[in-house]
Amino acid sequence: MYLSKYIEDLVHEFSKLPGVGRKTAFRYALHCLNSKKEVVVSLSNTLKGLHENIRFCRQCNAPNDNDICEICVSRTRNQNVICVVESYKDLIAIESTNQYFGVYHILGGIISPIEGIGPDMLSIDLLITRVSELINAEVIMALNPTIEGDTTIYYISNLMKNSNVKITTISRGVAFGGELDYTDELTLSRSIQSRQPYDQLINK
Repeated sequence: MYLSKYIEDLVHEFSKLPGVGRKTAFRYALHCLNSKKEVVVSLSNTLKGLHENIRFCRQCNAPNDNDICEICVSRTRNQNVICVVESYKDLIAIESTNQYFGVYHILGGIISPIEGIGPDMLSIDLLITRVSELINAEVIMALNPTIEGDTTIYYISNLMKNSNVKITTISRGVAFGGELDYTDELTLSRSIQSRQPYDQLINK
């Protein structure tokens, strides 16, 4: 019991965040309670603005402030090399290595029948259309090394098998079952640099 419904409601909302338990949520609520009004108002306005003003890049599906993100419009990036990732956090993880100079495509998830996620719920069609407009394109499959990730790679590669697209996948420097955003930058960097043709892997 928190003696106040407002505090209880705030604890409930904070505890919905990943990795936040009731005790941590209560500390967050107390911090908001003891903060100056302008601090709390600023936080509230920022959260509101996130959903009201955020846009998703028309090319790669990355959340940003414009119709097309700064990576997709950059002249210093190789537009013919597309790194396919599951989520925005994976994009950030790869960018932090400072070793990748192509562009990205965010699927928004991976195929998972158990969780009811099918191909039509991901931005796969956008990827296929995007790749079809390129010449000598390379698609790097940088999905988490899980059964669902491998299933998604297999599905997408089948859609592109009759094209001239070179499909590669990051090397298994990332342990099976691991997640890219928890992988250290050196390992992730080496996994991208030592990527392998996907068709050679499935034919072994």
